Order: sequence, then structure tokens, then C-alpha cells
Amino acid sequence: MAGIAPRILCIGIPVRDLTFRVEAVPARGSKANATHLAEICGGNALNAAIAMARLGGRVAFAGPMGDARETSSGFILEWMAKEGIDTSHVVRMPDVTTPVSAIMIEPSGERTLTIYRDPGLWSVELPDADVLLADCRAILVESRCAAFATSLCTEARRRGIPVVVGVDRAMSLQDSLLTAASHLLFASEQVQESAGIADDGEALRHLAKLTPAFLAATRGPLGTIWLNEAGELEETPAFPVRAVDTLGAGDVFHGAFTLRLAEAEGVREALRFAAAAAALKCTRRGGGLAAPQRLEVEQLLHMPPAATRSGPARL
Repeated sequence: MAGIAPRILCIGIPVRDLTFRVEAVPARGSKANATHLAEICGGNALNAAIAMARLGGRVAFAGPMGDARETSSGFILEWMAKEGIDTSHVVRMPDVTTPVSAIMIEPSGERTLTIYRDPGLWSVELPDADVLLADCRAILVESRCAAFATSLCTEARRRGIPVVVGVDRAMSLQDSLLTAASHLLFASEQVQESAGIADDGEALRHLAKLTPAFLAATRGPLGTIWLNEAGELEETPAFPVRAVDTLGAGDVFHGAFTLRLAEAEGVREALRFAAAAAALKCTRRGGGLAAPQRLEVEQLLHMPPAATRSGPARL
């Protein structure tokens, strides 16, 4: 990369994650011993922000966080500072609790989680658009943040700034971010549930009638399916790896994709770059904190296919 690294704004709700490695998710009403415990920071946009910072972006974060008196917010802000993320636009919410999740990770890398998000978080008011969008080359926003982020995203689009929405749950067809976004990145399950169609390609085609945004759906080891400018389906292959932890892999994908857009690359190159970054994350434990460095991704992109190891990975 030549010149100054692009500035990217991430909008989301950070989470304090407690991760437990287990042999299997315990049955209802039973107990199970974990083989390992880790306390990390997470949340879709924050995981993506960490990935972008490690891959060479200048990352700022905006969104709500709990009361300054509670410990989870301080824990997360410390991690963000370590990663070089600008936290000056984080909004502390009096008498509100920062989200906390408990995550069980099986030997296959599959994860099961539960999370608490304080309803008060959605009443946040973000800083002024002129402040947030100054020198901004792209925005990445969690799909759940429409209530407080749509007006900013709409203004960003008016200024010609790409707005990437990382979708980790089904979207309502009336969701305001559906049309405020320039790029919508789904996972297979979410795109099918959003469209009400049990086929990734047909679901994307259906959503294309409702939004002008670029549409894609990640399918783990099957790669990413997406619609080109002509409305034709294309596929970007996944990089085969032996997955040990898929937590945060989709978020890393979203972050890497957004960074390449901010670096003025096209979607085809951005999707391939994102696939490599997410694959590397799956080979190591630690959620979003296991995001790779730029050199690692570049090396994988130039590695012969036979040099990669096969195994499942889910984004």
C-alpha cells in the first residue's frame, strides 16, 4: 500500500466475551467442564475494526457503551487502545450495561453463544456527521444498528462514501439500512431467512429488487456467492483450512472487504482478500482478536492451492 492508510469508521455495539472450550455443548439442564477459558472483546463491528487495523487501516469506532462506572466498558476500551483504534467517538451511556456474552466453542471450531444487550443502548445519539465523516473512506456498520445509524449512513452515501453492512441476523425487508447501504454482506442462513427463500442465489436476486446495494452471501467452505453489475451470480472460492475457531470469522471477512473497498479496489478483489483473511482467522483461537496481519493475508493470496490444508470453516 502506498500513501496514507484509509480512514474507516465502524459503527456497532462492543461486547465483552467469555469464551469456553468444551468437548460438546452440554444438554439442557446438565453441567460440563470447560478445558479453557478466555476473556476477550467482541461484537461484530469491533471484530471487524480489529481486523482492519491489523490489515493496515486507520480505524475509528462509534457506538454506545455502558456506564463509565462498570468494568466491561473499561476492559473493552483498553483492548481497543492496544489495537490502535480511535475510540474518541464512543458514547458512554449512564446507567446502561455494556453487553456480555458467554460462548462455548467445540473442537470443530463451531460456537454456541448467549448474549445480553441492555435495551438502553439503542437510545444512543451518535456524534455529528461532519465529525464522523471527516476524511472517511468507508463505513462498516452492524445490521442491528439501524435505529441510530441510518441517518449517518444516508449522509455518507450522499457524500459518495461506501457503506458496508455486515448482516449477522435476518433483516426485515423494511429495514432502513437495506437501502442506505452500498454493500450488504450476508451469511447464507441470514440471506435465506431475510428473503424467505431457501436458496442463496434466488434469495440474493429477490433482495436485489428491493435495494440498489451490492449483495453477497458467505457460505463457509463453499465460498461466497454474489451478484455482479449485470445481475448475474458469481462465486468467490473459500481458502481451504483446518478450522479450530470460527468465532468472529464473518466479522473479519466484513472488515477485510471494507478495507479493500476503501483502498479503491473492486468487489472481486475485495472478496478474495476477505476470504483469505477470514480463513486465516479460523486457524487460530481468540475470536476477532485472532485476526491476521496484512503480510499473512498477502502470503496466503500468493500461495499455490496445493499448499493449503483442507477442513471445514464457516463464516
